Amino acid sequence: MARSTVNTNPNANLSLSGDARRRMRNQREGVVRGYYNDGHGNHGHCSYGIGILVHRGPCTPEELARPLTSAQIEASFANAIREAECAVLRRVTNQALTQAQFDALVSYSFNTGARGANETFQRVDSGDLRGAANSIMSNTYSTQNGRRVFMPGLVSRRREESAPFLEGQ
Repeated sequence: MARSTVNTNPNANLSLSGDARRRMRNQREGVVRGYYNDGHGNHGHCSYGIGILVHRGPCTPEELARPLTSAQIEASFANAIREAECAVLRRVTNQALTQAQFDALVSYSFNTGARGANETFQRVDSGDLRGAANSIMSNTYSTQNGRRVFMPGLVSRRREESAPFLEGQ
């Protein structure tokens, strides 16, 4: 006899809001119609499209010359968003999230990767929302060429991502 399982994740019905998706696409990430070195010029990480990491370290000349279609860029962005949503849903199973908190965690996970968001996920899931906000705000550095480099462009993004965890505190 098949067992019926009830999804007890209080966030199971959440997905990234259209507004958050537009902000990520147009303001936080931007659209680059090709490969580029994200971060500090030629010392950043090879990325393309809408903040999609190809690999750590700079792009090769071949990658920089590779053309991309709008369809490829949009499909990669949609896939990366789904991965970030799934990471939040897998890791935050006890703490009910507001839409703003879910959107913030998806944005954060999209930017840092699920592994990079691990501490924040743990804090949120245990109910330590202020600690989660602090964890998000502390992530304004990137490792490039073995060095920890401050990324000033991340400060306003991290403020926006951490704000939903400070409201009502």
